[in-house]
Order: sequence, then structure tokens, then C-alpha cells
Amino acid sequence: MSDDLSPDSPAPASSPAPAPSDPSLATRLRNWVTGDVQGGVLLLVAALLGFGFANSPWRDSYHSFLDYQIGPESLDLHLSIAQWAADGLLAIFFFVVGLELKHEFVAGSLRNPKQAGVPIAAAVGGMVVPALIYVAVVAGPDPDALRGWATPTATDIAFALAVFAVFGRGLPSALRVFLMTLAVVDDLLGIIVIATVYTETIDFVMLAAGLAAIVAFGVVVRLRGRPWWLLIPLALVAWGFVHASGVHSTVAGVLLGFTVPALLAHGETETRTERLGEAIAPLSAAVALPLFAFASAGVTVVGVGHIVQPVSVGVFLGLVIGKVIGVMTTTFLVTRLTPLRLGDGIALRDLIPVCFLTGIGFTVALLIAELSFSHVSGIPSDHEPAAKVGILLGSLAAAILGAVMLRVDARRKRHWAGTPVDLGS
Repeated sequence: MSDDLSPDSPAPASSPAPAPSDPSLATRLRNWVTGDVQGGVLLLVAALLGFGFANSPWRDSYHSFLDYQIGPESLDLHLSIAQWAADGLLAIFFFVVGLELKHEFVAGSLRNPKQAGVPIAAAVGGMVVPALIYVAVVAGPDPDALRGWATPTATDIAFALAVFAVFGRGLPSALRVFLMTLAVVDDLLGIIVIATVYTETIDFVMLAAGLAAIVAFGVVVRLRGRPWWLLIPLALVAWGFVHASGVHSTVAGVLLGFTVPALLAHGETETRTERLGEAIAPLSAAVALPLFAFASAGVTVVGVGHIVQPVSVGVFLGLVIGKVIGVMTTTFLVTRLTPLRLGDGIALRDLIPVCFLTGIGFTVALLIAELSFSHVSGIPSDHEPAAKVGILLGSLAAAILGAVMLRVDARRKRHWAGTPVDLGS
């Protein structure tokens, strides 16, 4: 019998397309860890564990563990575990931030100035006003307290997006884009502050060596053959030299991320920022950020005085009130006095919950608090635990207020969407 069909023969039923194979366990785990909600939950659990241990009967063991030093002394890397968490693990997170920034500037929301202009300006206002509030609160006879002026200026993108994902379902996607863009720019500005304000001395020879390693990383990451086995050693060398230069080593992570191409090349179907992001983001979300949170959120308040002081009050007010005022006022002025406008489907009123979410200043804020107050003038300062308490309480208050307002707005949107329109007779 011939396999050919005559014109009158009925067409055979098309065989069903093969069902897509289920993703592997590793893929499902990676997708779960890097989700907005799950990443925020992991960060929250780690912070609560750190805070719990720091105020438990085992707090001395907890602090002794974080103070334990490891690493080669010959390379000036004999650091405490807490320092490894802040300088080493957090560099992984900032590398992912660098990848996100590169993608947004080249192919994302920051590529179009008209679309990105309002959240960029709002990010600036959202940093300036909290800093001014902090300075106004702590201004007085203690000049060391002013070192922490940048602490309430940071927004934690992981926590903020997690709260939005849970409580903002049904709201316009333009709101999430606004929050994402603002948080990304906030991270960039925070990195600039860390690199400039909190760098006291710079070894320019070491810095030049670090920049050379970063350039080499950028060359290798663009090669057609993709010799990934060279990238990790180059990244470690760049990190080591930047750390030795006196510039905070997380800056190396951002610069390395910026060197990765964000456009398709060599016939690839996925950009290298996306590929590296998919590879590194699980390590950042599941390991680097939670361990940093566990180490940095461990503020002992049991039996400790001077926790409630101008520093903690200034940080709290800067996050909860300053962020809202700064973002809303700047957005109002920009949209009224310039041609720039908000995204489709959102108005100024819709931004209020998002403004509260920008007051969740966890990861970068904790880092800035440590850089500001760790061993000021050569002696331990009680401002650091006070600043961290302000960060934790302020971030919690901002998250609760933002979540409540998001839930109210989401319910209102769903109610309006389900209300029939009376067209008359």
C-alpha cells in the first residue's frame, strides 16, 4: 500500500504535539528561589533568625561565631565571618544588581528617557528627603551620628517586590515597572554613595589592578567561545584587588555586571546578562542575601541601653515618612512642570502604596549602617545597633503600611472591574 494520500482520502488526524517535558528538580528549585515572594520570604526568615539568636541565651556564641576570622593573612583577607558576609557574599548580590542595571539601561525600562524619567527623578527625591530628615533629627553635639545620613536612603528591591507580588495582584503592571525602575536606580545611587562617601583611603595601584581585571572579565565574557572557566578566576581577582584598594568590594560586583553584554550576539537566543543572571541569581537569593541578613540583622537589644536614640529615630522617620514625601513630591513636581508623565493606567494617587514600599530599606541600608558606624574613631560605636534597629522597625512599618494600602487598592480595582456599567435606555 502506498503511503501517499489520494485527493479524496480523508486527512489523517494530526498527532498531538508532544507534551513539554517537566522541568527538572534543579530548574523548579531555581525558579522557586528566584521568585519575588520566595526571595523575600527567605530574606525575612534569615533576618528573624539572626535577630532571634542575637537576643537569645546563645547570643554570645552567635557574636563569637560572626567574629571568628578566616582567610589568608598574606593577601590581607583574614576577615571575620561577618566581614565575609558583607564584603564577599554581598558582592554576588551586587553582581546580579549590575546585570539588572545593564539590562535596564540597554534593553529595559531605563532605555527610554521619557518612560524612565519620572521614576529616576523619584528615586533621587526618595534619597534626598530621608537624608535631610535624618540630619534634622540627629543634628547636635555628636558629629559621629551624622555619618549615617545615607542609611535611610536605600530601598531593598527584593523585599519591596515581594510585598508587591503578594498584595498588589490585580493592580496595573505599570506600578510594578515604576517600583522596579525606582528601586534599580536607588541601588545605583546607593552604590555611588558607598563608593564615594564611605571610602576613606584609596590605594590607586590596587584599584588600577582591580579595574584591569574587570576589563579583562569584560573582554572574556564577550568571546564567542564563552570560556566561562576563566570568568570566575577573573572575578575573584577583580574582587580581591578592589577590596585591597579600600573601595568597598561590592562595587567590584556591580562593575563586573556592567561589563556583560545585554544584546544578542554570536547567533545566541539569549543575552549573556540573562544567562548569567539565571545562573547567579539563585546563589544570590538563596545563599548570599540570607546569610548577609542573618549576620547583619543580629542586633542585641536585650539588656542594651541607648537603642532608642536620635540615630534610630532618624532612620525610622527617614524610611517611613521621608521616602513617601520624597517620592510623591518629586513625582508631582516632575509630572506638573516637565513633559514627563507616569505610565499608562496609573495616577499620582496610585503611587502611595509604592512609596511606602520604597521605605523597606533592608539589605543596602544595613550595609551602609555598618560602613557608617563600625569602629568610628577607632572604637566601637553604639550608633550601629541603634541604626539597625531603626532599619528593622522602619522597614517593617513601611512594609505593613504598603501591604495594607496595596490590598485596599487591589480590592477597589477588582470591585470597579466587576461593576456593570449602566448605559441607560
